[in-house]
Amino acid sequence: MNTLTLSLLSFLPILVVAIFLVVLKWPARRAMPLAYITAAGLGLGVWKLPFNQVAAATVNGLIVALTLLYIIFGAILLLNTLQQSGAIRAIRQGFIDISPDRRIQVIIIAWLFGSFIEGSSGFGTPAAVAVPLLVGLGFPAMAAVVSGMIIQSTPVSFGALGTPMLVGVGTGLSGDDSVYQFIQQAGIAGATAESVGRPFVELIAQKVAILHAITGTFIPLFVVALMTRFFGAKRSFVEGLKVWKFALFAAFSMTIPYVIAAHIFGPEFPSIVGGMIGLLIVVPAAKAGLFMPKEDEIWDFPDKADWDPEWSGLVESQPDQADVEGKKLMNITLAWAPYLILASLLIITRVPALGVNTFLQSFAFDWSNIFNSTVGTGNIQLLYSPAAIFIVVSLSTFFLHKMTIQSYGLAVKDSCKNIVKVSLPLLTTVPMVQVFLNSQDGLAGFAKMPNALAEGVAELAGSAWPIFSTFIGGFGAFVAGSNTVSNMTFSLFQFGVGERIGVDPTWIVALQAVGGAAGNVICVHNVVAASAVVGLLGKEGLVIRKTLAAFVYYALLAGSMGYAIVWSGTKGWLNLGSILSVLIVVSLVSFVSMQLKKEQ
Repeated sequence: MNTLTLSLLSFLPILVVAIFLVVLKWPARRAMPLAYITAAGLGLGVWKLPFNQVAAATVNGLIVALTLLYIIFGAILLLNTLQQSGAIRAIRQGFIDISPDRRIQVIIIAWLFGSFIEGSSGFGTPAAVAVPLLVGLGFPAMAAVVSGMIIQSTPVSFGALGTPMLVGVGTGLSGDDSVYQFIQQAGIAGATAESVGRPFVELIAQKVAILHAITGTFIPLFVVALMTRFFGAKRSFVEGLKVWKFALFAAFSMTIPYVIAAHIFGPEFPSIVGGMIGLLIVVPAAKAGLFMPKEDEIWDFPDKADWDPEWSGLVESQPDQADVEGKKLMNITLAWAPYLILASLLIITRVPALGVNTFLQSFAFDWSNIFNSTVGTGNIQLLYSPAAIFIVVSLSTFFLHKMTIQSYGLAVKDSCKNIVKVSLPLLTTVPMVQVFLNSQDGLAGFAKMPNALAEGVAELAGSAWPIFSTFIGGFGAFVAGSNTVSNMTFSLFQFGVGERIGVDPTWIVALQAVGGAAGNVICVHNVVAASAVVGLLGKEGLVIRKTLAAFVYYALLAGSMGYAIVWSGTKGWLNLGSILSVLIVVSLVSFVSMQLKKEQ
């Protein structure tokens, strides 16, 4: 079977997702089983996979879904605990004291706080923290999910202390002779025949940081513009674009220290340092009124009675117990203490030098070689999972905020009810993903479906590959739900294509990593998980439709810049990539300018 035919067949499960979930707006619980049947059918009928391979991938998918549900339960429990204790009431007032403007609040929480949490933990934790916090502050559930998903781009490559780079790229490139020879010829230290070594990964990470910093400049503006367009009374981009000065200020406050950290400290710290320094710069500046909207231009959502029914989920902002009992407003430091404990525990448990992570990872359920197949180990980490930390912080809050057993019991009861209702979408989504990813070793001898699809695109793209490389990275994350898995799957393939077309392959791998991060914006099971945290059931396709433009922008601009860079030596800087990059930026600036002039 030729490469293009195999590539088209590999695309079929994704096409089913696109048609039924995104275009026809079917809920994930109905659309994803069809995608699963398509992937399993192709695996058994075309790839000639053994039945036990498909069954093992399915079971592994259910195990992964259970790990996600564990995290979601912990996130919902923490939110409900903070609502019952009165902390959310105080945090809400604290943000009103900074600014009651929802555009300012979403930039601070989603972009800056979310970036810090991403750097600390990754793997969907920012959505589990920032999205329910936004809902607790009175954001519509869908607005919170869309905002939380869009920022899952710039900080992701350095999430979980650099896991997508150190593990994803490092593992994906290790053990290959061509990569080892390239490193030796380049005179980069630290490489062996089995491992590319840290210095080589750091070199790629520095390039990733530069591409992210430039492309990520407009992400806070995307967040506010899409929020006012889809969830404002006037349904207008303009209301979001009016805070462009503050959005760019917040962007640079994060991305400049982010790039510096990548070059000085390595892949572990860009997102943590960028998010933390961004908060330290932006919050005081906002309090001082720098770049802030005027009092008569404060923006808020419509009255809740006027919300579109599709905006709301099962987990909404509820009256705090403190409100009901008429209690005094909690001290703001005490209210934020659970989140400070959460951030501290995430860092402590994930810094390898402290050794805590090794201890916690020893408490896990493992199922190796499921059904005697080549499918990886099914694993549920009972204590290392962010869920365990959420639960510990929730219990700490019970004592710290001096809650009653009755109010804490209500938080637990509501959380249990919600997790039962949101479980089905994930249980139908992740098995399809695992079958798609584990479609290797069939009797037909074909490459697994993600690689077969990528090879077809590469054959068509030729020298224009850099522009498409980010979309392949994004496709990997869209399917796998992980930038790390996307990098492990495609880094070596991307490196090989770079050498084949005669350009610096490290830039192509960097584009893979950037695209893989951007793919989180539209990733199916990340959207399902983030939606499940706030009980936004059956509306996953609507979320992806709203975030798709942000992904296309991110992948296209980064890919265009990559093309300009890798071909600058032979084609000069005035090439297709630089022209596309300028057109994209000019188009964005012109759009903002035109929208703002209409309002004057």
